Amino acid sequence: MKNLIRSTFRSFGSTAIAACCLLLAATGCYENTHFLKDYGYRRQVHKQFLKRQGEADGRREALFSVFDRENLDVRQREALEFLYAYMPLCDLADGDGNFFLKQVNAAFAARSGFDWGKSIPDDIFRHFVLVYRVNNENLDTARSVFFEELKERVKGLSMAEAALEVNHWCHEKVTYRGTDGRTSAPLALARTSWGRCGEESTFTVAALRAVSIPARQCYTPRWVHTDDNHAWVEAWVDGKWRYMGACEPEPELDVAWFAAPSKRAMMVHTNVFGLYNGAEEKNVQTPLYSVINLLSTYAPVRKVTVQVTDEQNRPVEGATVKFKVYNYAELYPIVQSVSAADGTASIVSGMGDLVVWASKENRYGYAKSSPGGEVTTVQLSHASGRPYNETYTLNVPPEQSVAALPQEKIAANALRLACEDSIRGAYMSAFAPPATGGDRASGSYRKKLFLHKAQGNWREIADFMQTESANPYHLDFLASLSEKDLRDTPADYLRDHIRNGVKPDTTLPDSIYVSKVLSPRIALELIKPWRSFFRQPEVAREIAGEQPSAENIVEYARKNIELKDKENYYNCRLTPRGVYELKMADRRSRDIFFVAACRSVGIPAQVEEATGKPQYYESGRWKDATFDKKDTATRRSASLTLINAPSNIVKPGYYSHYTLAFFKDGDFQTLDFEDNPAASQFPFTLALDEGYYRLMTGSRANDGSVTVSAQHFELLNEKPLSLSVKMPEVAGKLFVKGIVDMNTVAAMSDGGKKSLKELSNNKGLMLCFVDVGKEPSKHILQDLPTQQKALEEWGGGIVLITPGDKLSKAFSAAAFKNLPAQTSWSIDANRSLLKAVANALQVDFRDEFPLAIYLSSNGGVLYSSIGYRIGIGEDIVKTIRMERETCSVKN
Repeated sequence: MKNLIRSTFRSFGSTAIAACCLLLAATGCYENTHFLKDYGYRRQVHKQFLKRQGEADGRREALFSVFDRENLDVRQREALEFLYAYMPLCDLADGDGNFFLKQVNAAFAARSGFDWGKSIPDDIFRHFVLVYRVNNENLDTARSVFFEELKERVKGLSMAEAALEVNHWCHEKVTYRGTDGRTSAPLALARTSWGRCGEESTFTVAALRAVSIPARQCYTPRWVHTDDNHAWVEAWVDGKWRYMGACEPEPELDVAWFAAPSKRAMMVHTNVFGLYNGAEEKNVQTPLYSVINLLSTYAPVRKVTVQVTDEQNRPVEGATVKFKVYNYAELYPIVQSVSAADGTASIVSGMGDLVVWASKENRYGYAKSSPGGEVTTVQLSHASGRPYNETYTLNVPPEQSVAALPQEKIAANALRLACEDSIRGAYMSAFAPPATGGDRASGSYRKKLFLHKAQGNWREIADFMQTESANPYHLDFLASLSEKDLRDTPADYLRDHIRNGVKPDTTLPDSIYVSKVLSPRIALELIKPWRSFFRQPEVAREIAGEQPSAENIVEYARKNIELKDKENYYNCRLTPRGVYELKMADRRSRDIFFVAACRSVGIPAQVEEATGKPQYYESGRWKDATFDKKDTATRRSASLTLINAPSNIVKPGYYSHYTLAFFKDGDFQTLDFEDNPAASQFPFTLALDEGYYRLMTGSRANDGSVTVSAQHFELLNEKPLSLSVKMPEVAGKLFVKGIVDMNTVAAMSDGGKKSLKELSNNKGLMLCFVDVGKEPSKHILQDLPTQQKALEEWGGGIVLITPGDKLSKAFSAAAFKNLPAQTSWSIDANRSLLKAVANALQVDFRDEFPLAIYLSSNGGVLYSSIGYRIGIGEDIVKTIRMERETCSVKN
């Protein structure tokens, strides 16, 4: 019977599969061999598989030849069909069948290898174990590597014990450190040993799935009580989803430092690969994937309903509706929807304020939605071009406490964490040391610097520098890469680019040649070896023409690359070669393809950082590449000068305090000037396209609420404009929250003892209790250097305090660079100082580190912050200045 089935598949191809499946189902034969046991679901998957097979015809051999194997059984075939039917475009463009079959086989083997595998429902296994991708990471063989490392470690454990043990293993391998938005592959992260929370959670989900524990990555897309976001992990254990901090193991499941801040979240969600029929609330449901709403697991929730109307108060169907929160000085959409026939749209969200934004065609409107309110009406009464200013306040969900674990459990876990830190530290000690001394412009110093930045990838970078040392551009080439590129790019990939670079224009400045022609770094995509492929004469002629030009490449992309933004739902960029072969792409991958094709034939090109526009360099200036013929009209430039308002307590920073946004397609699109040094050096002038803009500023109060100010204006070529970046005032004055005895003695890390009064220098004192192994404390240690100058000018005391039970052998104060000069470290052996501060604040402190306070010289607590928060250093600088102003008024 099996030989007959295989013969049928070979003879008639994939289109015969459905008929064979129908025959098997009708006769009852091999029903137990099906991976997709539900007949209706199986038909849906197969139909979608055939559709994707047709779309990916340009990669037929790489993707679909795996189905021709004689030894492929029904379960394998159906699992592969499920993956192919719903995978994002990036995997259709750049994956291959052998890789996906190995993923299927490894998932099946792990399920049968552990006792808990039999208890996993088929749909949970299908969506949260079998799936090879977690988010937008590069794909690798982590599943099989992690399985081999973990299988004996979790053997014989219960499912809950195994989940906790996997997280301990993850902590041995990886710890938190902030980095850029590109997500390294799990094996690359293990090689480096650190990454941001999105990478840690990707790594941990991959590890859990490797041993057949269903897992998913959870995100709060943006906090509301502070800037930034966070990602963590949920594992399906014994019939229930349980949460954990990724690479941050605790003694129990459903325990994590983010338990308290997540109670203030307005959204927690996760992407689910494939057609998912789970019971969770769905924010998005498409034929390929779902975005499910998990907020009710973590926080009190409310249903937010909006009705969109026109100016005659008639319901508007088909309007785009975005539910937004303030974060990073912009209004960020946490959910996007479309209004129904009665004009309504709704979501489940948290107990804070939202800005609901609606648009259709050339009209838009917005309104604030607050807890306890009725249906929010949004009238499409706005059109671009009208200048106006506004100020409003957005409130956030209140703080809530969480139950603490028994101290003995915390202490025992801390011992394990310290051991794991030591294991990781021993591995990292073999990395290349920091570059020190000598001429920083010299080749030897630069080589040492690159090796150090490469971390666990240093041998690859050393190999590249050795083989390419004769190329005069090889060090400048490395300098054009991001630090993450140095950490996770193989030497062979880099050689593909530097050895195939061309410079037809000998007058081109070396700085432009290296960064905009020779360099493979374009946006935030993974570097792959595409240049030698595009240098092939037949490929180069097809794309760039006999006489290569950017215009020819634009025309090729316009005619041959079909845009399918929604089908690349994980936002992992297609490689330039993948775009060429698949002939489909999301918009940003198409733009990266254009830049790569230009650079391959020697034309300088870039994706402009602030606007995201693809551009090419011609006749001494940058020109926009326009793929839509409707946009080919020349855009006129206009001038905007931004000035720092004298009333600002601190100098505004881009994304910290203000943003600039351009109106397009019914909404304001934030321009990215974060890495533009001029954006914090006032006054500064920008050359922008003519159009309608919004300048947004925000000031956050101690309770997390924010006062927002927005200036809407039109920018015209013939009318240069100057605007003041003025941070809005926050209602309320300084008040004393409690008193700490300044004669209290602190034990310093050097063995000495000092009173708080001595440490204050009679100017005030910042105390910050930290758990240096956890992400929230690391944030404040990275935040303080940004306020170094202001804090040093102030001259008061800064003490970073580690409770004795949080002290690790791997801890070294020297690891934290650029802290203000007056910073000292203290060890609070029995938490006596921590208890005194908690008593002064009248709070029941439950290990929600960091706890930061600012004390006046007489011990009055003028500022306090408990738990995860971005910008604590800046908040304290503001408090110090407000204290000075108050004192000067009294005097």
